[in-house]
Amino acid sequence: MQFIADVLLGAGALGAAVYCFVLARRLKQFNQLENGMGGAIAVLSAQVDDMTKALEQARATASASANSLESLTARAEAAAERLELLMASLHDLPDPEPGENGRRMRVLRRRARHEGSAPLEAAE
Repeated sequence: MQFIADVLLGAGALGAAVYCFVLARRLKQFNQLENGMGGAIAVLSAQVDDMTKALEQARATASASANSLESLTARAEAAAERLELLMASLHDLPDPEPGENGRRMRVLRRRARHEGSAPLEAAE
């Protein structure tokens, strides 16, 4: 009976040793940096760092764009106010008086030629 207990104890110890050996090999493969899970974790960590840098760049660019857009909007609003004042002041001008024969005079613009012709001519 003692001998059977020793054999079963030895078999159990041998089974535990084989189980530990298999687990050790799997753990080694799991932690390898080239093709195991350790490599995947290293790649993912590098990608997270890259994405963090890209996110910071995007935030800086968006902030600069927002500031630029804000200043351009302020300039546009100021220009719109000036245009509104100019349009309001045009309503206060008298109507243009017609020229001879009841027609208004208008100005024609021509591009200057190389010989130096007159750039403006009056026409009816």
